[in-house]
Amino acid sequence: MPLARSAAADGRWQLYRLLAEPGRLRLLALVSEHELTVGELAELLSDSQPNVSRQATSLRQGGLVVDRRQGTRTFVRIVDSMVRDPVVEDAIIEGRRLCREEGRLERIVAVLQRRDERARFEEVDTDAFDPRPSAELPAYALAVARLTVARGTAVDVGTGDGAMLDVLAPFFTRVIAIDRSPAQLRRAERRVSFRGYDNVELLCGDIDDREVRQRVGEGADAVFATRVLHHAASPRVTMAALVALLRPGGQLLVLEYQTHDDESFRQRQADVWMGFAKDELLQFAATAGLVGAVWCEIPTGLFGGGVDGQLAWQLVRAERPSAVP
Repeated sequence: MPLARSAAADGRWQLYRLLAEPGRLRLLALVSEHELTVGELAELLSDSQPNVSRQATSLRQGGLVVDRRQGTRTFVRIVDSMVRDPVVEDAIIEGRRLCREEGRLERIVAVLQRRDERARFEEVDTDAFDPRPSAELPAYALAVARLTVARGTAVDVGTGDGAMLDVLAPFFTRVIAIDRSPAQLRRAERRVSFRGYDNVELLCGDIDDREVRQRVGEGADAVFATRVLHHAASPRVTMAALVALLRPGGQLLVLEYQTHDDESFRQRQADVWMGFAKDELLQFAATAGLVGAVWCEIPTGLFGGGVDGQLAWQLVRAERPSAVP
């Protein structure tokens, strides 16, 4: 019997029984911090994966966590609505206390850093620049066409070799292209020079770096995240960082893969996530404080021909609320 139903019928005694085991308290506390794989949880809890799976299954059957398969991995996260339950809230506080005393909370940072490092691209041959427009250019043009804001300053996050700049540079007064790979930026620099884009600024770093924030200034009219979130250690955290680059009233456009099951592609591309469901992206946007989110599927004919042409693409546009007078 699901927890929500049994709690009403049996005075919530099953909830108290479920939360009476310290191991489940620790697990619940960890997944309230970040969505973690069973393997990562086993490492953090100094336990075996089968034991962690059993603990997670108990919490899932109780309605406290949800899990999802991503190829060969299973990710576990807390159910957002359960955080507001006073009993669950108290259990999370106690679980965090136990984890903090044992040094487990602090180790989450290292786990996420390793996840992030695995998602970084290999250094590329800077002589491999191809001046021809990319196969994805029509999809990028569709993303720009969805904008309903002024075309002053745009930020291209994860610009890579700068393919998106062929759409942004002609239509925005100023474009800031960001990537954390110096090799990728050298390729983008060759594109900018070849095209003669004098309104593009290239910047090496992560989106939450101080230099990036300073360069963007009071905020961009539009921020583009093209196939970025599936490399993020924590998509929710990355979404919040993207929103922070927007001015009030500015718009974020996220171009991403839909959920897929191509494990070999994930491994070849060093992806953390195997795409996202529509509802996931919309929830990320809402949690980050964006409003007016609009979702659409990208027609296959607009991006076919690339290494990821076999996957389904999607686009979400949402707005940072305007400042209250």
